[in-house]
Amino acid sequence: MTRPQLNIYRHDRGRRALITLAGEIGPATAPQVRAALERCLHDGITTIDVDLTTVGLCDGSGLRIFLDASRHAAETHASLRLHHPSRQTARLLTDTGSDLLLL
Repeated sequence: MTRPQLNIYRHDRGRRALITLAGEIGPATAPQVRAALERCLHDGITTIDVDLTTVGLCDGSGLRIFLDASRHAAETHASLRLHHPSRQTARLLTDTGSDLLLL
């Protein structure tokens, strides 16, 4: 069995960061996402945009990372928004009520 792959790309423009994720977000890859988002906040980024265009799967562990990062961002007067979720991810966000917070 192969491990899920996830590539993370970061592009900063001033105090704004675009994080582009490509692959799957699950238990094996969620810690990578957490680290990337925490690094943004540590670096003083105040607006984090996460592009999910090429994320095929995001499960509950990924959702937990995004919710935790959003809460942490708000505590530091920053914001985190998800963009272009797949149909599956959008359904997960809607079913949990997280769409109002993250989209």
